[in-house]
Amino acid sequence: MAGTVNRVEGGTVTAARGFLAGATYAGLKTYAEDKLDLGLILSEAPCTAAGVFTTSTIRSPSVTVSQEHIARGPVRGLVVNAGIANTCVGEQGYTDAKEMASLAARHLGVQPEEVLVCSTGIIGVELPISLIRNGLAEIGLSTDGGHALARAMMTTDTRPKEFAVSFEVDGRQVHVGGVTKGSGMIHPNMATMLAFVTTDAAVESDFLKATLREVADSSFNMLTIDGDTSTNDTLLVLANGLADNRPIAAGSVGADIFKEALSEVCVHLTKEMARDGEGASRLIVVEVSGAQDTVNARKAARTVASSSLVKSAVYGADPNWGRVMMALGRSGAAAEETKVDLYINGVCIMQEGKPIPFHRDAVVALMRGPEVTFRLNLNLGEGEAIAWGCDLTEEYVIINSAYST
Repeated sequence: MAGTVNRVEGGTVTAARGFLAGATYAGLKTYAEDKLDLGLILSEAPCTAAGVFTTSTIRSPSVTVSQEHIARGPVRGLVVNAGIANTCVGEQGYTDAKEMASLAARHLGVQPEEVLVCSTGIIGVELPISLIRNGLAEIGLSTDGGHALARAMMTTDTRPKEFAVSFEVDGRQVHVGGVTKGSGMIHPNMATMLAFVTTDAAVESDFLKATLREVADSSFNMLTIDGDTSTNDTLLVLANGLADNRPIAAGSVGADIFKEALSEVCVHLTKEMARDGEGASRLIVVEVSGAQDTVNARKAARTVASSSLVKSAVYGADPNWGRVMMALGRSGAAAEETKVDLYINGVCIMQEGKPIPFHRDAVVALMRGPEVTFRLNLNLGEGEAIAWGCDLTEEYVIINSAYST
């Protein structure tokens, strides 16, 4: 039997049994009090692992090493650095990523091929391995170290992003917890950012891989900040089985609730990334229903959420709904103007393609809140999807005009 999914208050990536984490400041980022830039996760037992990675043809060797290690078998942990992306540095990037895995493995007491490697930061700069070697020696691991790890992953993020849930299956309590980072260079072609999710559930490998892909497509892949996709995108799930449940597989008792729990964690982290988009002042939510199918719904939702004109209108609390219809029209999703219903924060703006008179000042007031929701019913089928984004502000330009200086 399986129960319901419940939030773990203050939960993080170490909420699941047997996971430890920690972080330190190694000097990879500009110094500031309480800043961290290097972190570790260790599982006390071997993990079934799955990952979803960047589709960019320009990719970090850290991504390559993680893919190779997952393909080889069980995983025991990961190492992550912020400040330097380890991308576009030639063959040295691969050598350094392998060295980083070896150094972390030595500190964790495991084999190098059991350690995954993740990097984020400025492109075109080599990893300072001597700083990483010294930094790793300073990292202590604990059951509450996930909070420090979440901070160590940050680049332009203004706050850490972490979440965890629990549920019961086979009479055992199971946990799923995660952390993520990402505020800019966010536009999904898998899952745009770094995200690490752990669970103490026993999960069959093929089911974990398939479920992760499906969940990523409805969470992180529906996120957009600025239309740019990173070279280092990595979403990892580690399952160590210490809950001692029967392995969850397709069609098993725990399959549905495990997918629900993983989705709840990933959607929460996705929304937190959207809220913390570079320079953002408002969360944008685009809900599409009545599309021909899910593919069409996702096209429509993502295009509206990523439109610079829509994002600018949200920043100015301007109910210029024509921009939403423009984005829908160019999305590639099937749509018929005479069937579209459109709502802004619950106020009907258009019905069956015809504008509905609305109190402009009231809608402006609604749009000045922390969240703006556009709901589109295409009235063509059963497809539905939700996309998340944020407004476009002057602060975004300021941040990215001086990112490396």
